[in-house]
Amino acid sequence: MKEYLVHTYEEAIDVIKEIGFLPLANLIPNYPSLDSITAKKNWYTGSELDPWLWRAKFPIDGAAAYGKFIKKKSVLISSELLPLFRAILGSPLPVSDRYQDGVISREAVELYLLISENEGIDTRLLKVQAGMKDKEKKKAFDNALLELQSSMDIVVSGTKAKTNEAGEKNGWNSTSFETMNYWAENHGLDESLIEKEDAKMKLRDHFAAICSPDAMKAFNKLFGF
Repeated sequence: MKEYLVHTYEEAIDVIKEIGFLPLANLIPNYPSLDSITAKKNWYTGSELDPWLWRAKFPIDGAAAYGKFIKKKSVLISSELLPLFRAILGSPLPVSDRYQDGVISREAVELYLLISENEGIDTRLLKVQAGMKDKEKKKAFDNALLELQSSMDIVVSGTKAKTNEAGEKNGWNSTSFETMNYWAENHGLDESLIEKEDAKMKLRDHFAAICSPDAMKAFNKLFGF
């Protein structure tokens, strides 16, 4: 597979558009990740060359959907391939129906409803509104967010700075979420429905054209090509 080395945010966008799927860290054998195609010295510097800051900028600009969509790992998906991933990983049924069918947790439904009513809400406020701020509820909260990301019902929409009463930054940034439907519509992305098997065929053909045999084997296992 082609090797990549990027230095700027714009170059990273070009790679995402070219290959369609970019994990933040190593996930697929012999396949690029954001940390493998960027210089280690630039990470966590806070500069415009910091890939850690880019991860939140991609979804803000509509350059890529960002979230823990695959194996609970953070990945970036291009707007071109997003409908295929949604057809394979998502569900045509509403969250409420899936809860009735016993395939999604009550906590996930509650968080989804709160996010849909407060698009762009950050995790700090979401915990408060969901009544899940206490330590003993952290695992249930985190798992519910993972559920909603793995089914592509929600997407990371950016980060928000924690500030004190004077409006000064005070602490780590907090991740913000939007429903996938809202995010896709907001960025003018194609939301036409695709049959799951058609999506698998198109995604398989895409990766077969660019991937090594080892990477293709991993994708086959992930998506059931």
